[in-house]
Amino acid sequence: MLTRYRELRLRSDHVIRPATVLAPMAGVTDNVFRRLIGEQGGCGLLMTEFTSADGLVRGSRRTQRYLYFTPDERPIAAQLFGANPDTLATAATWVEELGFDQVDINLGCPAKKVVKCGGSGLLRDLPSLTTLLRRVRRATRLPLTIKIRAGWDENSIVALEVGRLAEDCGAEAIALHPRTRVQGYSGQADWSLITALKLAVRIPVIGNGDINRPEDAERMFHETGCDAVMIGRAAAINPWVFRQMADYFATGRYREPNEEDRGRLVVDFFRRLQAAEDPEALGKMKQFANRFTHSLRGGAALRHAIHAARTPEEVVERVESFFAHLGVELRSETPAAGD
Repeated sequence: MLTRYRELRLRSDHVIRPATVLAPMAGVTDNVFRRLIGEQGGCGLLMTEFTSADGLVRGSRRTQRYLYFTPDERPIAAQLFGANPDTLATAATWVEELGFDQVDINLGCPAKKVVKCGGSGLLRDLPSLTTLLRRVRRATRLPLTIKIRAGWDENSIVALEVGRLAEDCGAEAIALHPRTRVQGYSGQADWSLITALKLAVRIPVIGNGDINRPEDAERMFHETGCDAVMIGRAAAINPWVFRQMADYFATGRYREPNEEDRGRLVVDFFRRLQAAEDPEALGKMKQFANRFTHSLRGGAALRHAIHAARTPEEVVERVESFFAHLGVELRSETPAAGD
């Protein structure tokens, strides 16, 4: 087994095993999805959706829901975004009081509404970023990590500068998605920047971007020397990817899910969303269906049926009927929300 895959050590008492991280994704990495990933095995650290520090301090109920987690999700990191040092520091204190294992600052999200108040927008103002990180570091005893983009655009690649200043401010690891904010998710992630960052700092570097299969993770470890890998969009499409990585690094092989595996997973996931009484459950079901069903036999028909549904209950019924029509027997029990 590749030695670096085994663990990511941030402190003597904070070790992530294996060295794999579920990336925070808005509207995706809620409690239900994180537990789904955790139960497959192979993921060393789960992360919440990126959460507005301003929303937390204002007392927004919707924002507070993003930080709901259950004991079976440990270790788990809360990811925060914001531009006000005092507000972020207060939010980090609350995260510690809630019992999280780690706090992460989002400096990579390219979404316009996030850039206006943090995210990758802070990559254009390194003095303010320094003040912010120092203030958060003083506010919490939790391990502090950050997730960044390469820079704002191709003319302002600042990953190495940000890595050094983050290390100076007391950050204990840095995750790099080596695309710029302007790129979004287009083009190819420049893994050579991960290599350069690893050489520029002493703290662990987590590589992110264009890891779709276990072989990609292996290649990133070898090519960049990174200390861990972070996977986002690929996990939303293939929730088994961390389990596949564990099998691949242990044996050199991994299994692709069959239709029964896929049917069980999607039905269990949708039932859990339904049981959680999430007001956004219907939208999440439709979003998940868009990503997950493209590799299914008859997936287009299932997507159409799901998008025509008007309630979560109707979605679950249509999914069960679809797999029954394929002759897939779905023997599963749905855990109650919060079990």
